[in-house]
Amino acid sequence: MSKSMSKSKSKASVKPKRQREVSPNRVPEVEEPTIAKPGTRLVAIVYDGMLILALLFLVGTVLTVIGTLLTMQTGTDSAQAQSLPTWYQNFIMTPSFILTLVGFYGLFWRRGGQTLGMQTWRLKTVNDTGHLLTWGQSFKRILAACLMPLIFGIIGSLVGGSRAIVLTSAFLGLMFNYIFCVFNPRGLAVQDMLSNTITLKMPKQEHEGLWRGFKNRKNNK
Repeated sequence: MSKSMSKSKSKASVKPKRQREVSPNRVPEVEEPTIAKPGTRLVAIVYDGMLILALLFLVGTVLTVIGTLLTMQTGTDSAQAQSLPTWYQNFIMTPSFILTLVGFYGLFWRRGGQTLGMQTWRLKTVNDTGHLLTWGQSFKRILAACLMPLIFGIIGSLVGGSRAIVLTSAFLGLMFNYIFCVFNPRGLAVQDMLSNTITLKMPKQEHEGLWRGFKNRKNNK
């Protein structure tokens, strides 16, 4: 009898663990989007550049085959090989390359504001009101991004004239677009200012994952 009473007393003397109090007024911190850094933008461009080069190569191959069949007589050996007419290259192939570039960025920017490379680095391009770009805004942004490479390329052609110098100058113009971010008080690139758009670094979002999502759907059925 005494043993049972002592056990009951010992159990009663044990104090329950205090649960961690959570303040009902506490609001979880929400990470806000910030203006994307130039380095992150350039890395995303490298990602997208590989896909764009593949698309341009495909378009160029198709147009070359079509142009050869329509405008040139095919020979039997390499000595009879000819180049495509200048008018075909300038008025067919070049606009097709531009439309491919505009279509690539326009489709992604209009659907979600992110290309494949931008999704990897959580970048998103929107207009000055925070909405997704229209086709007109997308085209304007692409033209704005090409302005400085074009100007630098023209300067390179006037200074040197060789193909290597022109391409190097155009590349420096592309770099200038993002070096400008360092000196701009808001961190905007040249194309941001000229097109009234902006590229943001989006906050991290927790995803449930493929396997967990499959299990949750299975349990809910």
